[in-house]
Amino acid sequence: MTRNATAAPGSSASAAVHEGVASCAGSTCHSRQVDSGVNVRQNELITWQDPSSVAGAHSRAYRVLYEARGQAIIRKMGLGPEGVANQCLGCHADPAPPGLRGARFQLSDGVGCEACHGGSRNWLASHRAVGGTHADNVARGMKALENPKVRAGVCLDCHFSGSKPGQFVSHEIMAAGHPRVAFELDLFSTLQQHWDVDADYVQRKGYAGGVKTWAVGQAMALERALTLYGEPGRNRGAFPELLFFDCHSCHRQISDDPKARPQWQANPGRPIPSGSPPFNDENMIMLAAAAKVVAPGLAARLEADSRAFHSAIARDRAESLRAAAKLAATSRALSDAFAARAFSRAETLAIVDTVLAGELARRYTDYAGSAQAVMAADTLLNALVASGQADRAAVARIRPSLDRAYAQVRDPNSYRPEAFRAALTQVAQGARSLR
Repeated sequence: MTRNATAAPGSSASAAVHEGVASCAGSTCHSRQVDSGVNVRQNELITWQDPSSVAGAHSRAYRVLYEARGQAIIRKMGLGPEGVANQCLGCHADPAPPGLRGARFQLSDGVGCEACHGGSRNWLASHRAVGGTHADNVARGMKALENPKVRAGVCLDCHFSGSKPGQFVSHEIMAAGHPRVAFELDLFSTLQQHWDVDADYVQRKGYAGGVKTWAVGQAMALERALTLYGEPGRNRGAFPELLFFDCHSCHRQISDDPKARPQWQANPGRPIPSGSPPFNDENMIMLAAAAKVVAPGLAARLEADSRAFHSAIARDRAESLRAAAKLAATSRALSDAFAARAFSRAETLAIVDTVLAGELARRYTDYAGSAQAVMAADTLLNALVASGQADRAAVARIRPSLDRAYAQVRDPNSYRPEAFRAALTQVAQGARSLR
C-alpha cells in the first residue's frame, strides 16, 4: 500500500505531498503514551488510534471496508478493488493522489492526520521547530482548522459528500447498506477532539466557540448540499439523485389494512404536494433558527428562498437548479455573517428556544430534522457551559429530558413526530429555566 511521491521537493506540486501518519509519530511529537506535553498533549495519535471510542473512528475508516458490513456493501454494489478505490477511498482513507504520497504514506492508515490538516511536506519542519508558530505552518500549507469555515469545508467532504473522486455518498451506496449521512460540525468535532482549548491554544490560534462553529456548520452544510444538487450529471435516468431527499419521507410503512392511517404529515416549511419527495431540510431548519435570532434580514431571505426551492423541485428541474443556486448564495451569506459574529449568552439561549419551540417545532415532521434539533440543543447547551455562561449543574438537570428526546430519534423506523415534539417541549422548558 505504500507509494513514493513523484513530486520533487520545491516543485509546485510538493506543497500538498502527504508524508503519512508515521511522520507525525515519535515520543517528542504526537505519540507519547500519556498526555504530558507542555503546550499540546503530544499523545494525539493514541487518541486517534483508540480502538473502541468514537475518537478513534478516523483510524478505523479503512479497516471497516473489510469488515462484515463493508464487505456486504461492496458485494451488493459489485465492486472490485478498482471500484473500491474509486468509490470508497476518498473518505475511508487519506485521498491524496498517488503523485502526492510520501515514502511513509499508507492508505491502510485510514483518515490520517494529513487528510484533515493538509499535506505536510512544506510545513512539517516549521511545525517541529522551536519558536515556530501556527501562522508559519498555515502560511506553508497547513489547514487552519480552528477557523470553522475551513473546518466545515474539510469535514463536509466525507461527512456529507464532496465533488472529489470517491467522496459522493450516492443513494446507490446507501441502498447497499451505507449509514445515512448527516452533519453537525461542533458535535462531530467534539467527538473527535484530541486537543485542549486552553490559554495557549487561544493565544496561538484563537477560538471560535461552539455556537459559532455550530451555526457556520449548518450554513455550509446547506450550501454544500445545494451546490452538489446543482452539479451536472447528478440525475440517475428518470430519477434525481435521491441522496438529497429526506429518507424518511419515502421509507415509511406501507399497508393495505383499511384501518391503517397515513404517516405523512404536512410540513409548513415545505410547500409541496402530498406524495412528492421533499429535499432534506434538516440544515435549513437549524439555519432558520440561528438566522431569526442574529440575522433577521437574512432570515426573511432564507425563508423565501427555501420555500421557493421546495416549490420548484415539485415543478421543474431547471427551475429547481436556479432556486438552489439562489438559496446557496443566501446560505453562504449566513455563514459569512456567523463567522464574523460573537454570539452572546442571550442570543444562544434564544437560538435554543427557537430550535425547540414555536413555529419551527411544527417542521419536525420527519426523522432527519428532528435528529438535528436534539443535536443542536445538546451542542448549544454544552457551549454555554464550556464558555462559563451557564451553570454546569443547572444544565445537567436538563439531561434526562434531552436523553428522552434522543431516545425518540434513536431508530428512524420507530420515529413518531408527536412523541418527539412532546419530548422536545420538556427540553425547552428546562432550557428556559437557565434565563
